[in-house]
Amino acid sequence: MEQFSGELTGTSLDVGGNYPGSDIPNQMDCIDESTNTFQYLYAIEKLNLLKWHTVGLKKRRIVWLVSHWTAVIEEISTKQKFAIDSWYRDNGQMPYIQLLGNWQAKKDFVKKYNPD
Repeated sequence: MEQFSGELTGTSLDVGGNYPGSDIPNQMDCIDESTNTFQYLYAIEKLNLLKWHTVGLKKRRIVWLVSHWTAVIEEISTKQKFAIDSWYRDNGQMPYIQLLGNWQAKKDFVKKYNPD
């Protein structure tokens, strides 16, 4: 979805993070990325294509006065919440997924949810 919308909106050259792409037109920050990811997930949910999760509200973390945003899903059976964070990766690449509590504590992303 991100690759398709990137072609339409001019954000297809977006690179992960903010600083590597600071000179790229239409480079997106974490607010843009989390909003887009939320909208994609919400659209998928409204089409009844999510079977094991529901879409939650975006969340913010603050570490050393630096704010960062992510989209969130909740597993229906366990009520566990997960951060779906596309900001770290280039346009169209799979987002990082992490338990929301670990994401809020800025722990490393684990391979269990983020295979190469």
